[in-house]
Amino acid sequence: MTRILLIDDDQKLRRTCAALLRSEGYTIFEAIDGSEGIKTALREHPDLIVCDVNMPSMNGHDVLTQVRNEPATLRTPFIFLTGDGAMSDLRTGMNLGADDYLVKPFTARELLARVEAHLRRTPAAPHPIDGYVFGDLRVDFRKAEALRDGVTLDLSAREFQLLRYFVEHRGATLTREELLNEVWGYQNYPSTRTVDNHILKLRQKLEKDPANPAHFRTVHGVGYKFVRDVH
Repeated sequence: MTRILLIDDDQKLRRTCAALLRSEGYTIFEAIDGSEGIKTALREHPDLIVCDVNMPSMNGHDVLTQVRNEPATLRTPFIFLTGDGAMSDLRTGMNLGADDYLVKPFTARELLARVEAHLRRTPAAPHPIDGYVFGDLRVDFRKAEALRDGVTLDLSAREFQLLRYFVEHRGATLTREELLNEVWGYQNYPSTRTVDNHILKLRQKLEKDPANPAHFRTVHGVGYKFVRDVH
């Protein structure tokens, strides 16, 4: 499902846009300011970012600059919302790497048209990544290497494949059947216990408290979910 991040300190406008986009089937993340927006972008890796220019503390141009400096969001389409149609403001944003602008007030049709246009150019897909950091762990998928405080952890090739699939679909609830199909490649595997056993091993190797997992969480009656941040 396509993921869109909305960053705007105007709660009414943000929630109106969020409701509109959700009604079109998009998964929406909301951030109330630039700082929260950057954290959400780097955590969730959205397929598109819609951001207000004029916000307190950190404006949209600052957000865009930081987002464009991160490999995970370097090519993420970025649309600015602004009440200021001055050419100098538009040029600044475009020079920093913005993909588009919407000047307030805009219609629902305008917003949907811009969003759909940029998503067509960069169709949504799982985000293949070569490395990831969560908790006190650093994982390099290309090297098949997992480190905790510089110490190498012993993971099997299948455990790396499973971990990578979880990371690329972080935040999503994954069924055992999906994991079997996508990681093992089996369409009709006789038992889903193989998934449970591998997740148990990942917890034992990667969780600080395997009995109370913070990252590899059970969604009862459905499957599992991987989350990066522990709150």
